[in-house]
This record gives sequence, C-alpha cells and structure tokens, in this order.
Amino acid sequence: MQLMANRRLTLTQAWQVVKIVKVVKLVKKGALTVLVSALLGCASQNHVEKVIHDDSVINYADVEGYEDRFTNIYGEFDDYPVTCEGDCYPATSVISCQEEMQSCLYNGGHPEVSLDTGFTVTWLGHASFVIVTPSGEQFLIDPVFEQFDWPVNWAFRLSEGFNRNPAAPLSNEEMAQTDTVLYSHIHYDHFNKDDIGELGNTPTYLVPLGFAEQFPKGGFTIKEMAWYASQKVSQTTAHFVPAHHFSNRILVPFIHEDNNATLWGGWVLENNGKTLFFAGDTGYSPHFKDIQARYGDIDVCLLPIASYFSKESPKFYRKVHTTPEDAITAAEDLQCGVVIPWGYGNSSWRMGDKTSHSALFRLLHMKDKLNTSIPWYVLNEGDSVSF
Repeated sequence: MQLMANRRLTLTQAWQVVKIVKVVKLVKKGALTVLVSALLGCASQNHVEKVIHDDSVINYADVEGYEDRFTNIYGEFDDYPVTCEGDCYPATSVISCQEEMQSCLYNGGHPEVSLDTGFTVTWLGHASFVIVTPSGEQFLIDPVFEQFDWPVNWAFRLSEGFNRNPAAPLSNEEMAQTDTVLYSHIHYDHFNKDDIGELGNTPTYLVPLGFAEQFPKGGFTIKEMAWYASQKVSQTTAHFVPAHHFSNRILVPFIHEDNNATLWGGWVLENNGKTLFFAGDTGYSPHFKDIQARYGDIDVCLLPIASYFSKESPKFYRKVHTTPEDAITAAEDLQCGVVIPWGYGNSSWRMGDKTSHSALFRLLHMKDKLNTSIPWYVLNEGDSVSF
C-alpha cells in the first residue's frame, strides 16, 4: 500500500491493525447508545436471516480447524488479457489537477447514452453510491462517510498514515429515503460501523454471509446472502454475485483472526428487465463472464479501477483489484451498456495507487489504446446521472 507519508503500511497490514480494546470502540460516535442500552439490558435483538437458494454458490476454503472460511471461485486465475506497459499515465487536457495527478477534477465531456433504464446513480466517493431505481426504491451501496473505523484510523495517524476528504454528504431527508443498504464486504473502506448509527434500523441491510455479527444490537433487519441469492425489494430484485477478493478485519495474534470468515461479492439490481451491476472490490477473473451468462448483458456497470499498484506485492494487488485495463476487459465480458468507474478520486484513500487520480489517467489512456466501443461515463464526487 502506498501511503501519503514516508512510512508505509501494506494492504494486509492495514486491514489487520489490531483491535486493542473493544470497550473503547463501543464509546465511539454512534455506538454510545448501544453501550448504554446493553448495560440497561434494553438493547433490541437484530433480525437476521440467511438467504441461500437452491442454485446459490458457497465456495468454502480447505482451512484446517475451520469449516466456515470462504475462497474465490477461480482462486488460481492469473491469465490477464491486457497489461499496460510503458507510459501508462500520460497527461490529458480533460483532467485538471492542483499537483501531479493529485487533487484533480474531471472536466471532459460525456458520451451520449440512450439506454432508458430509469436508474439514477450518484457517486458519493470511493465505493459509495446512491442508486434510485425506475420504480423509486433507493439503495445505498457501501456507505462510508468519514474515515476508517477505530482503531485503524488511529493507527494510521500514529504511523504517519493518511486520511481522505470526506465523501459527498447526504442530507437527513436523503438518508431517510433509503430503503435498503447493500454492503459488498467488511474491509474498512467499504464498511464503517459508525455509519450504522446514522443510517439506523429503518432500512433493510443486505450483506454477505457471516456479516451480521459486525452489527451492534439495535433491532436491525439483516439478510445474509450467498452468491447468486436474491432478495426482492418492492419492484427491484437485488442479486448478490461473486467477486474475486478476500476479507478480514481482526487480527489478535494467537488469540483471534477472521481471515475470509465473511463472504465478499458484488450486486446486480434488476428492475423490469433493466440491470445495474456494482462489482465490489475485485480482481479480474472469469466470474464476470459467469455473471453475464446468468443475467444477460448488463445495462449499467459500476466497476473499480484502482488499488492495483504495489512495488512490494504486485501479484497480490493485481489478483484482488482490477487495473483499468482489467476493468475494460470486464466491461466487455459483461457487455455493459455504460460503465461508471470508481475507486479513484479526492474522496478515496490512496491504497495501492500512485496518486489519487493516477487510475483515471491510466483508464483514459488504455480506453483509447484498446479502442473499446463501450461508453465510460466519468464522474466527480457528488455527481449524479440518469440513464
């Protein structure tokens, strides 16, 4: 992991910063009421349901001593069709920056897209999106409004680590309109426990298998999903689909670890025959072709393009995060009608990228080089678009 400091942490170290004292975590913002309620014996139990269909896929890992650890469907895959070589980050007039590929805004044009899907997409920053469906349901995907949870953010500060600019805010009214919250996996930049207190227990939470234990008690409705399980939300169906990634959040040496104890994945939203796909954190693998084979050509694709760069662990980073050229290949596999990239930007942590916007520079370069016919619609944080 390349950090904006002289000292650096690897991606694995960042995810595995030790949870030192659980009591301290409980008194952080948004959790104090949970602590008080627990002490008074008044905390409401959560409503947890596992959603596993006959055609669902659960790929367990062969880990000695454990029966509930997950693994990728294509665990050994490393056959990447395209890799950028040479100057992968040439200058472009459509991105204006305060410094070299840092603190930037995209000021280029947008392709004309005539899909008539009825989906409205708002990018809050990093991996956080608000999706409004043609029938009016509002989904919030991977909401993280501030920094990492305790103790990781504290550990980054001690190690001269980094923070980010906060994501584009949602008003209380906008927050209250959320019907369903979708999480892709438990890594800190996709799931922040402080945000649960703000979101409250009115929305339904759709999450991967093994995720519910991350929630405090408080009457939350949580549905844990297997790969290819589905859940109806009014007139929209949410399908949980595979990704090529990993999960962990806790490491207390010789006492506790949770490596791959929680599933990871992406989401397909389907409404009246129209589809929107959020890939989650993922490397490239044949799972993209599997998703297209099951759901058909995807109308709107939200694909990650960042966190692939590491001098220390280049193979690992490429395995679990798509490069921009991998994302272009994935878009072809999915036969996307339009693609919105994410993971770069001023509200993203610089995790495995050269700068905050280097991934976008590389995407624009490779998109032209590969001459893809699929339109890419580039947003700045806070932008909305309807297709």
